[in-house]
Amino acid sequence: MSDDTPTDELRNTLVALRDEMAKVIVGQDGLVTGLLTAALANGHVLLEGVPGVAKTLAVKTFAAALDLDFARVQFTPDLLPADVTGQLVLDPATRRFEHRPGPVFTNVLLADELNRTPPKTQAALLEAMEERQVTVDGQAKELPEPFLVIATQNPIEYEGTYPLPEAQVDRFLFKLAVSYPTAAEEQSMLRRHDEGLDPHDLAAAGVRPVASAAHLARAREAVAAVTVDDRVLEYIVELVATTRSLGSVTLGVSPRGTAALLHAAKAWAWLAGKPFVGPDEVKAVIRPVTRHRLMLRPEVLLDGTEPDQVIERVLTTVPVPR
Repeated sequence: MSDDTPTDELRNTLVALRDEMAKVIVGQDGLVTGLLTAALANGHVLLEGVPGVAKTLAVKTFAAALDLDFARVQFTPDLLPADVTGQLVLDPATRRFEHRPGPVFTNVLLADELNRTPPKTQAALLEAMEERQVTVDGQAKELPEPFLVIATQNPIEYEGTYPLPEAQVDRFLFKLAVSYPTAAEEQSMLRRHDEGLDPHDLAAAGVRPVASAAHLARAREAVAAVTVDDRVLEYIVELVATTRSLGSVTLGVSPRGTAALLHAAKAWAWLAGKPFVGPDEVKAVIRPVTRHRLMLRPEVLLDGTEPDQVIERVLTTVPVPR
């Protein structure tokens, strides 16, 4: 008989997602853990990386392992808002317009190359991401639960792109940088392809649902029960306040970002089996939570400074509570 408590069993079930995704995803531990943490914190994720580093495959595998509905939208310059939220179609029988749901009515929506579509279509996701609903012909229609938007953007191609406005970027819990694999990881990937791995057929690759929406809902309740001491809350607030006062920054972390940092730290603590949030959990998630919320001055960017370097400076400046 297992000595695990129900909470431990639930945590083990969710952590098993990593092993299931490892059947087709080599390396990318930060990406896999980031997706799981964001799902536990009920937040959306922005993925940034060059083509071919398994961003789409990771998201598809994540949804399959959680047994969630998945939809992918390739964002292009000619994509219309109705292509995302759905269209009104005339029903000949009733002579009334009926709403035909768009791909946004799913559990996991992959918004591929989100920055390639005009702002009007980008804005179609704003209400969905924040309110978990879309408004069609004056009527609000709720989205399925859970609902997670995972968007990708290419960091090296700017021609024909539309930079995401700050209001939309701020609605992503995490911005995860997806990098090239190591030489050993790439060799392991090649070995799998040589042995017949088809990344387009997850079932044939052995990927199976190891958790469900019900497991995720229970896990979110457990995450919400993770306690946070007032000193840690003060630490979070001071970290965020420091980002707003730096001379190298024109726009610091928003209050929404402060709340995101708290929720992400609680999810991280729960995954680690801790019933409380400490400074280490805050440090573990502050980079993906805040890197996309910082706007650096042009002269700082020209010097090659990255947001992560600024965040590192903030961490060394603010005293850690004891």
